[in-house]
Amino acid sequence: MNETSISPVAASGCNAFARRMCRAVIGTCFTLALVQPVRAQGPALEGGTTQIPPAPDAPTFMSRTDLRMAAAALSTDDHRFKWDTHFGGDIDVVDYVCGRVRLVADYQAILGNEFRPFDPNQGNYVLEPSASLRVAGFEVAAVFHHESRHLSDRFKRFSIDWNVLGGRALKRVDLRTTTLEVEAGFGRVVSHTFADYKWVGDADVLVRRRLNDRMAMYARGRTVVYGVDGTVPRNKPTGGRGEIGVRLTGPAGAVELFAGVERMVDAYPLDRVSQKWPFGGFRLISR
Repeated sequence: MNETSISPVAASGCNAFARRMCRAVIGTCFTLALVQPVRAQGPALEGGTTQIPPAPDAPTFMSRTDLRMAAAALSTDDHRFKWDTHFGGDIDVVDYVCGRVRLVADYQAILGNEFRPFDPNQGNYVLEPSASLRVAGFEVAAVFHHESRHLSDRFKRFSIDWNVLGGRALKRVDLRTTTLEVEAGFGRVVSHTFADYKWVGDADVLVRRRLNDRMAMYARGRTVVYGVDGTVPRNKPTGGRGEIGVRLTGPAGAVELFAGVERMVDAYPLDRVSQKWPFGGFRLISR
């Protein structure tokens, strides 16, 4: 039997399930937003992926390890984009008080329902080492960013990847039960294959609010702009992601429930077309 597509009934069921999951997550986030904040003693809870930790009192090896796994249902009629999953980590290899060496790694698998209800069609990799200095309340980092994109269960022999060398500025502000983190970066694409990017600029804003000892809410917005080299006629591709969520923390880890909207640049590696969708999902995080 040739495997070319799933039945319309199965596809309709997957789409309906994705939409129900998005609505359920959004409803949960708004319900928990109505919970009255409680003043409590104890360590601060993080909500959203922590990027800017406070400096330790002394140099520390492996001062922070955030391992995470996430899955989000995408609400779109395009059969190539139904689920977005991530597996990765954000590690401070060494924090020398006046700065830190950090390593970010992520594997993204995108699933559709073209050939089966859960049909992986992309596998994308990010590897980003950086080294920073803390200066006058800011953190300034030199960053090397590698990204490569691959097809799953589909034929492609040529590479799609790019390497970026650039800088990043980070700022953290703590206000009682609320924390604000802002990050902005810019880099030059020093090598690339198939991709037509010349430079990349991005900005990220994360706001967290502690509700009690076990719960925190967060909102996060990110935008990214790619300069292009003109080999393909198009304007600068621009993407972004807005996300709200709640974090529930236990003794050994945490789970985040989140929902939002995303515009992904060059969503399918071969098309050079951006896609936009609402999403809802969960994230498991080590502690």
